[in-house]
Amino acid sequence: MAIEKTLFAAADKMRGSMDPGEYKHVALGLLFLRYIGVAFQRKYDELLPEGEEVAEDVDEYLADGIFWVPEAARWSTLAANAKDKGIGVKVDNAMRAIEADNEQLKGALPKVFGREALDPSIVTGLIDLFSNIEFDGTPKDFDLIGRIYEYFISEFASSEGKRGGDFHTPKPVVELIVDMIEPMKGRLYEPCCGSGSFMVQSERFLENHAGRRADLAVYGQERNHTTYGLARMNLAIRGIVANIQWNAEGTLLRDAFPDEKFDFAMANPPFNISDWSGAILAEDRRWTFGTPPVGNANFAWMQHIYDKLGSTGIAGVVMANGSMSSMSSGEGDIRRAMVEGGAVDAMVALPGQLFYGTQIPACVWILAKDKSNGIAKDAKLRDRRGEVLFIDARKMGALVAGSRKQKELSQDEIARIAAAYHAWRGEPDAGTYEDEPGFCKAASLEEITKHNFVLTPGRYVGAGAAEEDDEPFEEKFERLTAELRGQFAEGRRLEAEIEAQLETLE
Repeated sequence: MAIEKTLFAAADKMRGSMDPGEYKHVALGLLFLRYIGVAFQRKYDELLPEGEEVAEDVDEYLADGIFWVPEAARWSTLAANAKDKGIGVKVDNAMRAIEADNEQLKGALPKVFGREALDPSIVTGLIDLFSNIEFDGTPKDFDLIGRIYEYFISEFASSEGKRGGDFHTPKPVVELIVDMIEPMKGRLYEPCCGSGSFMVQSERFLENHAGRRADLAVYGQERNHTTYGLARMNLAIRGIVANIQWNAEGTLLRDAFPDEKFDFAMANPPFNISDWSGAILAEDRRWTFGTPPVGNANFAWMQHIYDKLGSTGIAGVVMANGSMSSMSSGEGDIRRAMVEGGAVDAMVALPGQLFYGTQIPACVWILAKDKSNGIAKDAKLRDRRGEVLFIDARKMGALVAGSRKQKELSQDEIARIAAAYHAWRGEPDAGTYEDEPGFCKAASLEEITKHNFVLTPGRYVGAGAAEEDDEPFEEKFERLTAELRGQFAEGRRLEAEIEAQLETLE
């Protein structure tokens, strides 16, 4: 990681007083230009011996999945003009020219470089910095720049604190979900894709397990347009072809894939959102297990994701810890219906401080459409009906080097959690599952009923319950306030309904 850290440290020094939320689009946009410039130049040099006319043939590039770069947008051109006071405008025009010639990138690239508020010296410095990235002319070049891009996204998310979590899920959390549900073959869906981290990690999972990219079709949607652009650039750098839709109304209000079903789904939805059009969607067909409270979208997200799964589909969803135990506004009834309906396959309690800028403890829900079998790596799984696996990973993780707030799970810890789940669900090569006190427990429906369908793993594995008080005061206050607002909204709705009924009696 030396080159990634060195480059980010150097780039970060340039931003001065510029907000990291704005600066990330400047730095990541130029890094993307550097990537497509390398790919284009390599192909150009390969074609040039056949003549300049061949080297300038757009179709030659598109046939190899390489973005066509017009002359004014080529990195060599921009680097030669880097010290020009109008370099920002030149970069914006380069972005527009690339979008015009590459349908896949339309609307994805930032045009923020020519703004009066942006010091041209920042653009100049970044172009000079990225020009110094050395490439050795092998396919590893693209893995290198992909790693740099991913590292930059992660560091910007960390710099932005809690807001950074809106566009990027920490890598260890992504890796954990990917390793648990193993998206090897079929259709993968991400309802709020952020910067595309789940999709990138799924492709890497395939590569690590000798899978083929063509075996996995990727779909996603994102509400924030600038984040949508980040995702498309991130996927393009990785060479991942995906159907990503910008959905300005939001996934819950208007699904971009209303008639599609998927084999895998992964998501880190925004926690405890109160403004999600719950009143408008009160009669929605997706609420198989009960109508979600108007003041909290957590169970709306989970039921939407469950609804998108095909007959043997499986999903991994990151949620706030309150989702495991809350009884307010009917959430306890929905959770009970999900367990009794066989939707919940496994629960993982995560350590605190994994997420950017917040100590809020979170958990992972693994949802399965059919626990009577299911498929993993082309093998049929055992019948898991009447059981839920609980894993308590709260004591795992360690502080990231140089940070007092940010924790991450190690590769060994991720592997241990995933291995327990794979063994429990009966994968042929995963070994025999055994309960491990303090870590994992396969609990029966009868045991879960005794705990009133509270799904906190600590209650089952023998390490003591993770009570609500484990939640930091600020996060607890925010959650309870959202619930209270929802109850007020429900009260107003009922009042209006009663008044309307009274009027019909007059």
